[in-house]
Formats: sequence, structure tokens, C-alpha cells
Amino acid sequence: MNFKTKQEQFWAGEFGDDYIGRNDDPKSIANRTAAFSKILSRTKGISSTIEFGANIGHNLRAIRNLIPNCLFGAIEINQKAVKTLENIEETTVYHGSIFDFSPDQLGKYDLSFTAGVLIHINPDLLQDVYSRLYECSNKYILVNEYYNPTPMEINYRGHSERLFKRDFAGEIMKLYPDLELIDYGFLYHGDYNFPADDSTWFLLKK
Repeated sequence: MNFKTKQEQFWAGEFGDDYIGRNDDPKSIANRTAAFSKILSRTKGISSTIEFGANIGHNLRAIRNLIPNCLFGAIEINQKAVKTLENIEETTVYHGSIFDFSPDQLGKYDLSFTAGVLIHINPDLLQDVYSRLYECSNKYILVNEYYNPTPMEINYRGHSERLFKRDFAGEIMKLYPDLELIDYGFLYHGDYNFPADDSTWFLLKK
């Protein structure tokens, strides 16, 4: 697999493999189910979703808890994660980089989304991802990422140029003025019942 950026190589390789082990916690699915119950309550008629950077599918399994018959698409660069994703029923998996993925390959979905993925994308290529998120959506786009009003880089587990915060949703809405902001919220690590990762989600509608 040929990569355009060092960030892709980072997640496809050993660090990406180790990430799976650190985050394979059954409680994570319960916490994500609680988060998605809030988010999806602001939507109507979702029967299919596609996740960009799905890893081992905890978000998809959380959505399945809420929408049992939901059809899934998943894009994932890490081969080890793909093997787990392929075990989720009614899921079409694209193994490769987001930058090599074409919306025509998996078609359109009621909801396209990212969760903790845009923060790891090379900032110079973010618009490429935004366009794919937009093209893959029939109705809704969700971004759940670390927010900052201005772009900034943060050291990530001793690595530079691997984590970036910014106003991803705001940039998407500027790029596609037809999008409407439906709702947004904060997922707090100190939540008593369902702790999260201090991320901010934005639900957009075409």
C-alpha cells in the first residue's frame, strides 16, 4: 500500500496495531451507545451509515445497539483492525487509505461520520476528506473530534505531527454552504456513567 502522508503509515503500522489493544474495552461500546443515543435522537430515518476510520468497529456496534437493522460501510487503513471489522454483520469494508477511497466504491449512506480521525489527518489534505464525507452522505454528516477555534498541533504519545485540533465542522460548513448545523455537544471524560474522551460532536444536514 502506497501512502501520501506519514500519518497514514503511522496508523497502518505498528502504532495502529498497538492502538487496537489499548482501546479494545467492552465498556467503550456502552459509552459510545450513550453518546450516539443523544446524537441520533436529532436525526430521522437513518438506515445506513459509513464511518471513515472505523478501527475495530466500536462506533458501528454502538449504532447497531440503537438501530438494529442499520447497514454499514467502513473505511479502515489498518489490516489488523479490518479483520475485526469484517466480522460485523451487514458491513462493507474498504481496506485502505481515506485518500485512495472513492465515494463511488461504497455508494451513499444516510449518515457519514468520523470520530477521532480528522484530528490525525495531515492538515494539508483535510479538504480531500471533507469532500468524501460530503459525497458519501445522503442526508447527515457527523464529526466528533477535538475542537479548537484555531488550528493547533499537540504532541501525541511522544510523536509530533500526529494530532491536530481545529474547527473541523466550521470548515466543512464553509466549504459546503448548503449544510445546516442541526446540533452539537461535548462528551466529557468525567461523566459519571458514560465517560468519553473530551471530544465535541457536530451534526450537519444537507
